[in-house]
Amino acid sequence: MDRKLYRWFHAVLAALVLTAAPARAQTATGFAAATAGLQRLDGLAPVYVDKSGARVLLLLPPPAADGVAGRYIYQVYLRAGLGSTPVGLDRSEPGPTRIIVFRRVGKKILAEYENDGFRAGSGSADEARAVSQSFAHSTVWAGDVIAEGPGGTSLVDVSGWLDRDAFGVAETLKDAKQGAFKLDAGLSHPDLDTVQAFPENLEFDANQTFTGDEPGAQLRGIVPDPHAVTLVVHHSLIKLPEPGFEPRLSDPRVGPIDHLVTDYGAPLGAPIALRLAHRFRLEKTDPTAARSPVIKPIVFYVDRAAPEPIRDALVEGARWWSQAFDAAGFEDAFRVEVAPEGMSPLDARYNFINWVHRQTRGWSYGDPIADPRTGEIIKGSVLLGSLRARQDLMIYLGLLGAAGTGKGGPNDPQTIVLARLRQLAAHETGHALGFNHNFAGSTFDDRASVMDYPPPRVRIVGGGLDFSDAYAVGIGTWDKFAVRWLYAQFPPGTDEPAALNALLEDGYAHGMKFVSDDDSRPAGSAHPDGALWDDGPDAVAGLEHALAVRRIALGRFGLANLPPGAPASDLRRVIVPIYLFHRYEIDAAAKLIGGVNFNYAVAGDGHEAAAPTPAPRQRAALKALLETVDPATLDLPDPLVALLSDGQSGVSDPQFDVEVFGDPAKPVFDLPAAAEVAADVTFADLLAPARLNRVADLSARDPAQLDLHELLATTVAAVFPKAAAPDRVAEIRRRVQARLIIDMARTEQDRRLSPSAAAELKASLVDLGQRLRTARGGAAADQALDAYFADLLLDTQRDGINILAERDAAAPMATPPGMPIGGGEDDWLVGAAP
Repeated sequence: MDRKLYRWFHAVLAALVLTAAPARAQTATGFAAATAGLQRLDGLAPVYVDKSGARVLLLLPPPAADGVAGRYIYQVYLRAGLGSTPVGLDRSEPGPTRIIVFRRVGKKILAEYENDGFRAGSGSADEARAVSQSFAHSTVWAGDVIAEGPGGTSLVDVSGWLDRDAFGVAETLKDAKQGAFKLDAGLSHPDLDTVQAFPENLEFDANQTFTGDEPGAQLRGIVPDPHAVTLVVHHSLIKLPEPGFEPRLSDPRVGPIDHLVTDYGAPLGAPIALRLAHRFRLEKTDPTAARSPVIKPIVFYVDRAAPEPIRDALVEGARWWSQAFDAAGFEDAFRVEVAPEGMSPLDARYNFINWVHRQTRGWSYGDPIADPRTGEIIKGSVLLGSLRARQDLMIYLGLLGAAGTGKGGPNDPQTIVLARLRQLAAHETGHALGFNHNFAGSTFDDRASVMDYPPPRVRIVGGGLDFSDAYAVGIGTWDKFAVRWLYAQFPPGTDEPAALNALLEDGYAHGMKFVSDDDSRPAGSAHPDGALWDDGPDAVAGLEHALAVRRIALGRFGLANLPPGAPASDLRRVIVPIYLFHRYEIDAAAKLIGGVNFNYAVAGDGHEAAAPTPAPRQRAALKALLETVDPATLDLPDPLVALLSDGQSGVSDPQFDVEVFGDPAKPVFDLPAAAEVAADVTFADLLAPARLNRVADLSARDPAQLDLHELLATTVAAVFPKAAAPDRVAEIRRRVQARLIIDMARTEQDRRLSPSAAAELKASLVDLGQRLRTARGGAAADQALDAYFADLLLDTQRDGINILAERDAAAPMATPPGMPIGGGEDDWLVGAAP
């Protein structure tokens, strides 16, 4: 953006600052009687607590000419949550941040949410009015004025405002298929003992009970009476920030957390869509100095509920960000402390790292709570799920065994858990500071960002596994670069857009790289560097190494991987992340096939042109991926299979039930089915419709590229080799073959697949059917399977391919969750979502 547009942008924001009209002088009528005997709390506005009437009264300022009697930032949280990972509704979870207006209309006070997404900040009053009238606002509550206070103030009972379903609990329960619930006003009330009033914020709690019929399984498993769900909803009214904050437009090359506003007052030719980056107001005491102390440091407080030594690990990890701010020239700008006794995690004055419990493991996350008008962060909120530490411990026990637990040293599973928690605290705090994920971070030699998802780096030393470098320590080079760009403060008179652009160009010249969530999470995404839980710049080498680690861990897997006295059936849960240890390196390697290396460039920066992954790299990735479906790779020793078939008695445990292969109530371990699940991880990535479409397109434009015919023929040849499988793994091979055919049939029917890719896939299936029909010899089971699939693939009258797509002939078990349960994705070291 040039200087002229940048000045225009700041003029837009300056015009949005709203000031209150002078107060009307008015004599109070009935005010003394209305407030007699009530507890008064003075703060942002006076609050009266009526304990005998179970009411909360708010004394609003005198209304301006437009009737506005108060304008605040409004934030809703859950003080007490549900405890369900699939549903959400977690303790300390924040809702949307809004600007709320209390408007006096006759004898009523209306509460309205302003619509800040559309504006005409630099236009005339008529333009601003036209925009305001073009887009709806939301009136969410109305209450009667109880009495006129001194100077024209309005005393209103806000109990009903506090008791409404402001968080959207009923809708959340419905969306999670937990039943049709409604707020029961008779069973809901404000919590009068927790009302707090401070000069810049007011804090309220409301106990809300939602009642309904036919509650879902999550409610039945958690709530004492699943027909009545009681949560505590917290409301914060926060003073609008003082003028002087300098908003910053987002830049796609660094990808901060941002939000979109549209300014219809922009001059013709200027952009009307503005993405405001979220960041704290961090100001140097000397703006002209390259290094300077700050006027007000950013301080985060760690929940006292986190037990030791976890709490110390969280403090230490979150403090890593001080390194980035110091490198950017801000002295003593970022601090992390343990919360003092009695501090409320929801008080708007404090940035807080919460320790949250759920019935099953789930996402941890960080949120910057920002002023919708400018992007200024007014509070950072982090929620860390407590079960992550126990899940990680289970994984390290599966890799290392239990013998070293508690003995210290780099290979002590508890030591590795604490190292992972430091990374987690830094990661989620990064979100609360305004930073998105950067999934290219793992491809840097120095593991450049805590905003990537880090797997443990496991070395193979002397035939064993070594965790001495499991997780990076300290903030990364990308993180320092991102802090410098987002929080940079320049001396007065600096051409700020040019200076910010120079920072970005210098960073990219020194190897900086960014890949977003949207270009990393989908199975068929294109960017070869956009992968979750991968390690290192070479995805093929990473997959081969993960398979080697997996072989070592499975080769010695057994009762020694359980703590003394643990049920032997727990091995069924511990085996899953070890058997599927390579699943995320599969994702990373698959992204090379049909991969396109692109940047989030701006015109003129020299990085605008994207480049396909070189064909040799694609073929190497395909070869490595097909090694993962080799029956020998998927086999397990008979003694281990015998141990995995132990039963479990007693009441079922949801943490166990959702984490194992197959039916948790059926103890006998089904190795061929587990092998089919593992094969499906590979085939689902390889056959993702978006990937096949790109392979077809790229090869059409460059004949040297890997084409669809080669991809499918190579895959079929690897899964259906001419040589018979050894008897030991024959059934595993049959299950892998069945899985490939079914996944190919499903993909062929997928409407996202291009016509040319669908035709190529169908031709491959028909060719395979003809081959299977003419196959001779082999075991009887092989011949039966060949005939079964040949009949379906070549049945044109009934459309056998469609039958396969709709009905899973091999009936595989579901893939156990990797990423957080309820997150809709597969991953095993619980990650973070913004």
